[in-house]
Amino acid sequence: MNLKQALAQAQHDVMHTLEQYFHSQAHAQPRILAATQYSVQNGGKRLRPFLVYCVGNMLGADKSDLDKAAAAIECIHSYSLVHDDLPAMDDDDLRRGRPTCHIAYDEAHAILAGDSLQTIAFELLSSTDFAIGASAQLSLVKALSQASGLLGMVGGQALDINATNQDISLSQLESIHKAKTGALLSCAIKLGYLCAPNVEESTKAALDSYGNAIGLAFQVQDDILDIEGDTQTLGKPQGSDEAANKATYPALLGLEGAKQKLTQLYDEAISAIDSLAYDNTELKQLAQYIIARDH
Repeated sequence: MNLKQALAQAQHDVMHTLEQYFHSQAHAQPRILAATQYSVQNGGKRLRPFLVYCVGNMLGADKSDLDKAAAAIECIHSYSLVHDDLPAMDDDDLRRGRPTCHIAYDEAHAILAGDSLQTIAFELLSSTDFAIGASAQLSLVKALSQASGLLGMVGGQALDINATNQDISLSQLESIHKAKTGALLSCAIKLGYLCAPNVEESTKAALDSYGNAIGLAFQVQDDILDIEGDTQTLGKPQGSDEAANKATYPALLGLEGAKQKLTQLYDEAISAIDSLAYDNTELKQLAQYIIARDH
């Protein structure tokens, strides 16, 4: 299976899990149910679920456990996008080529849809039918909570807000994006290996290093695409970061400097997993995809 096929399979599997969940919620208030589904059924790349599946399958995890972990992290990611798009945050009207949730519904329902996606994530992780033991299951909950919270994604978003219209250093910018974007990408890898039995600490450390590198690389490429991409391909307004005077890698390093940083992070990711005693082909292909993607 090549990377394109593997990504498509992950997209199918995670959406099937979420569709089953939403089917079980058929008696919920219709408008908030529709807004919540709209927010997650939006044609995203599903890179975080893919990483859960890729690492978990590589290490021999139970497929049903991976389904729930993958769906959980996609819910957290989707909720963050809904709230990011709100007028009080980035005030975006377009997400992945479609009206953002607060445009398609309204601001109140967008807030509630984001809230509900966050709670769904932890409902999925607390399911009683996990194959792994209760202690390992608690580790899943803790990992996703930490990656989502004050020292993870939410903290990174707050740092990003505070850095707008400010002069910051490269190390400060990296701190923002390691939390804002990198924390969830790294967490996807962690969820994958936490679902697997008897994983050696050296393997976890190598995968964590890989995750840190691709998490930052993803954001660097996002910053580059904000300059070089186009609105139709990106599915969101091109130049929105520059217009909002946000701190970005091209702003600090110049466009060519940002591209050099991207190559450096790719090399770090590949080096981190070179010694793994597993077939890491898909992880290497994903690192290449992250730095070469156009949206």
